[in-house]
Amino acid sequence: MEVVIVLRRIYGPTKESDGTWRIKSNEELNRLIVNKNIINYIKAQRLAWFGHVLHMPDNSMVKKVYEWSPALTRSVGRPKNRWEDDVKSDIINMKITNWRDCIRNRPIWKEFVEKAKISLKSCLKKKKEVVIAAYKEVCKNAQKK
Repeated sequence: MEVVIVLRRIYGPTKESDGTWRIKSNEELNRLIVNKNIINYIKAQRLAWFGHVLHMPDNSMVKKVYEWSPALTRSVGRPKNRWEDDVKSDIINMKITNWRDCIRNRPIWKEFVEKAKISLKSCLKKKKEVVIAAYKEVCKNAQKK
């Protein structure tokens, strides 16, 4: 039951032809997630938001909160996982070496986000050469545009 609630939240309502909005049915949600891994989708959305935050102007409230560092020290023991730690872990898992340059180039970053939706987990299994070759191809295609 909780999974359905989360899926409805992620995929949102459906707009009918007459302009009204309605909640997606269970059958519609099942059709949407048949061949998708929800974890990959969430990680891809996190990467997309990360790129969005870094593109924001410096006076944006969201960017100020992201760049803010508290004056207090962290508590003793194992450090709590932060949102930024999760994002950087996803970037490392996708083997994106120069992610700062990729984020500045929106078409390249968008392709990485789309690839993350499909194969964030499979990138871990691929050999490093395959990922690097794909990255070079994405960069070459983006430079042509």
